[in-house]
Amino acid sequence: MDSTKAKLVIRPATPKDAAAIVKLSAKVYGAPDAYTPAQVRGQINNFADGQFVAEYEDKVVGYCATMIVSEDIALAPHTLAEITGQGFAMRHDEEGDLLYGIEVCVDPDYRRLRIGQRFYRKRRELCQYFELKGIVFGGRMPGYARKRRAYPNPQAYLNAVLDKQVRDSVINFQINQGFQPQRVLRNYDPHDKASGGHAVLMMWPNPLAPEESNRRARGTGARLPASVRVATVQFMMRRISKIDEFEEQVEYWTDVASDYGADFVTFPELFTLELLSIPEKPLPPAEAIQEVANYTERFVAFMEKLAVSYNINIIGGSHPTRMENGEIRNICYVFLRDGAVYSQEKLHPTPSERRWWNIKGGHGAEAIPTDCGPIGVMICYDSEFPELARHLVNQGAMLLFVPFCTDERRGYLRVRYCSQARAVENQCYVVTSGVVGNIPNVENMDIHYAESAILTPSDFPFARDGVAADTAPNTETIAIADLSIADLLTSRQSGAVQNLKDRRFDLYRVDWKYGVPENIEARTDTI
Repeated sequence: MDSTKAKLVIRPATPKDAAAIVKLSAKVYGAPDAYTPAQVRGQINNFADGQFVAEYEDKVVGYCATMIVSEDIALAPHTLAEITGQGFAMRHDEEGDLLYGIEVCVDPDYRRLRIGQRFYRKRRELCQYFELKGIVFGGRMPGYARKRRAYPNPQAYLNAVLDKQVRDSVINFQINQGFQPQRVLRNYDPHDKASGGHAVLMMWPNPLAPEESNRRARGTGARLPASVRVATVQFMMRRISKIDEFEEQVEYWTDVASDYGADFVTFPELFTLELLSIPEKPLPPAEAIQEVANYTERFVAFMEKLAVSYNINIIGGSHPTRMENGEIRNICYVFLRDGAVYSQEKLHPTPSERRWWNIKGGHGAEAIPTDCGPIGVMICYDSEFPELARHLVNQGAMLLFVPFCTDERRGYLRVRYCSQARAVENQCYVVTSGVVGNIPNVENMDIHYAESAILTPSDFPFARDGVAADTAPNTETIAIADLSIADLLTSRQSGAVQNLKDRRFDLYRVDWKYGVPENIEARTDTI
């Protein structure tokens, strides 16, 4: 008998599923209340083992999201936004003792396939694998809005459901799955109108929970290398006569970083403007930036080849790029050693970039998946806006790269101080890379000042001054450091201060706007 491919598959979610999951949540909840790609990436990157999709004939028709939290947080009064870190699973705690259900949603066209039951089985298996005490979540009570007049108190409505005086499809389903209602969580999710904004705190005690767990690795640390070696190039701008000289210079430093076994090598912002020294006569600023944009295709192809041939991930500084609408944007291309290429636009052009070159600000900030974990890029001036770093870290980034180009020491120090602040407040590593040298015949690139550095949080596992490595001022050189992922995760969980864990999600948040307004709130369980 010929074998056939399974039609319905439950499998771990990956960052590549983000677009399909967003589309699914928009269908289930409506576009205004749908997940954003950033939230989905955050959930997957922060706890990859806990996120699942259901595929029917290669189409994503269901999504299940979870995280691990401590019992005192899970069983205390809370809202959905608070406990999920505004939908990013940022409060996933590898030392926690309960599995928390963030989301179960199923395409309404496929609800007869018992996908919800399959997801709940996956959750129980996950809970038992990690030897947790049980599963907890805020379950919907979608029949409440219709019965609100008869039961103004949501707890009274829950009691009526338990006494079988009223039927609520979701509560009844969850009880049938072995979950025990604990109490009502008031104002859990204001967007859930059918539930009156409330939820039922549901719990499934794990009958196989040991008295003492063996603390299996539970998340980010389980799938990442213990340490990552990074290199930052302090690149010398000089007069050249042909593009081959620029490429030789770049390949030299890539070779050096690769010989030292670096996982990443970082180049500075706008280092490709060295190409503007090739013409014998200086070009006017507007014409010059258009000219360097003509090199984009060759630059990307060359750097992509370098990354693969030298087996190293390259943060390709930044390069002025002409968009389809004719705008010039300052873009950092990231070249991974498996041949993948990503890009991050500079969101905040400096006044001089706007004035001299008419560079426009870009859109979006996405964590980039690499073989060493998710990373983020902030181009120079972007590092001086804390919202950007927080958004990238919410998505799981633990290393942030800052290519910069500054003309004198004051400008350099703005980038340095802000990058150090980003490392402290987000408990992450920040790698800065700047240009030095002079190219007098290129407008607005006359002089440069840099001290490139590899920065750490300020806590006991790290260097005393929060500097893993740095360079001498205004010298063409490279700095290399090993960055411990294990130490970073430990400091986030049990450091002298725990900036990420101690955020007041009940007081403040940052809303990111994309093509449609982004709703930071996640959704609750729906079957």
